[in-house]
Amino acid sequence: EEAVFLRKKITLVRAFSLLFGSMVGSGIFISPKGVLKNSGSVGFSLVVWFACGVLSMFGALCYAELGTRITKSGGHYIYILETLGPLPSFLFLWAEFFAIRPANSAVVSLAFGRYMLEPFFAPCAAPVPAVKLVSLLGYYMVLTLNSWSVTWSARLQTALSIIKLLALALIIVPGMMLLAQGHTENFQHAFDRQSLVLDKLPLAFYAGMFAYSGWFQTSFVREELVRPERNIPLAVIVSVIMVIVGYMLTNVSYYTVLGTQDILASPAVAVSFVQRAFKSLISVVPLLVALSCFGTMNGGIFTFSSKALMTVFHLHNAQFPLVTAMVCIGDIYHLMNFFSFSRWLFIGLATLGLIIHRHHHPELRSPFKVPLFVPVSFTIICLFTVAMSFYSDPVSISIGCTMVLSGFPVYYLIIHRQMSSRCHSLFYYLTHKLQLLLEVVQQEIKTY
Repeated sequence: EEAVFLRKKITLVRAFSLLFGSMVGSGIFISPKGVLKNSGSVGFSLVVWFACGVLSMFGALCYAELGTRITKSGGHYIYILETLGPLPSFLFLWAEFFAIRPANSAVVSLAFGRYMLEPFFAPCAAPVPAVKLVSLLGYYMVLTLNSWSVTWSARLQTALSIIKLLALALIIVPGMMLLAQGHTENFQHAFDRQSLVLDKLPLAFYAGMFAYSGWFQTSFVREELVRPERNIPLAVIVSVIMVIVGYMLTNVSYYTVLGTQDILASPAVAVSFVQRAFKSLISVVPLLVALSCFGTMNGGIFTFSSKALMTVFHLHNAQFPLVTAMVCIGDIYHLMNFFSFSRWLFIGLATLGLIIHRHHHPELRSPFKVPLFVPVSFTIICLFTVAMSFYSDPVSISIGCTMVLSGFPVYYLIIHRQMSSRCHSLFYYLTHKLQLLLEVVQQEIKTY
């Protein structure tokens, strides 16, 4: 007879571990080339990395407040539904299922295949068909594992989380040692303005924010947090600062060993780093990076399936043809631009919804509230980046936009029509009952 609720077992340390583990993944091994390519120079790329970290902190704080104001389960979907209505929330689900989720899986799968094969073909690049084949095999292995045993999937995720931290350490420590020895030649003219192309900056932010993705996990565990009004901001601030420091050190290590042209020409930056710095680790680090990508794939399928009220097999059995097609015909950075448009559009709409919800419900007291400039600035930056990305990569972004817009006819032909039909049935039912009531009242009046 007592109320059912989740026990508050997540302390500050556990919340920090969850956020840190969610953010640190395969992105730091995929994104450096994309950030450098679209920012133009070493100095500007480091500025982008730092700005993406600050932006992630703003987004995490906004989502933390959304989680305290809207206590229903559902993450992004329920926030958009409760603040902006059914149409935007349906379009989010449409884009999530047909664009964001499969394209994200395809990007990580391609990184897994690249890092698995590069050591065997070094110093040459691995053949593209072989990379795509290994990428698909890795994705199918993760899908099969999650379908077979969730317990083993969770255990594997814990082990792979340790491996990805080890891979980062094997890049940061040697790079910092070389930097301390005076290897600073690659940082000369770090802020070369001639190489800066402003219309490509949105793509640099897409690549950087891909590496920081995972900060929105804060809102999914709000109900289980001990003292959320205190622990949410502390966990967000501490974990994001730690990730910013780790990512900045990793990129400085890359630039200490590799020049700008080396990174842009490299199909796998971590492999090129090891080849140049420590040949004794040439087979160890790429394997660790590949396992880190494997863990990211596993974590994505595991968490997405846990949030959905469906079985793992049926959910991803419907998506794996999309992932297969994207791996076969796409490449990492075009796929990243394709799904980043939809992801940041709807994240920006969710934080816009926070501002609207504050305005419509000023009487609602939330245990955690961020200053207004945080959601306002985050929303403006997200939507501005999304708009500017049309000039940066018109083909990939237009495809992503078309994918979102394709949900409109589906919504109005199926969802809206069903809702209208239900409303009509409800109206008929209420009218009928009212008519019966009035007839009874009329008969009683006559009798009286």
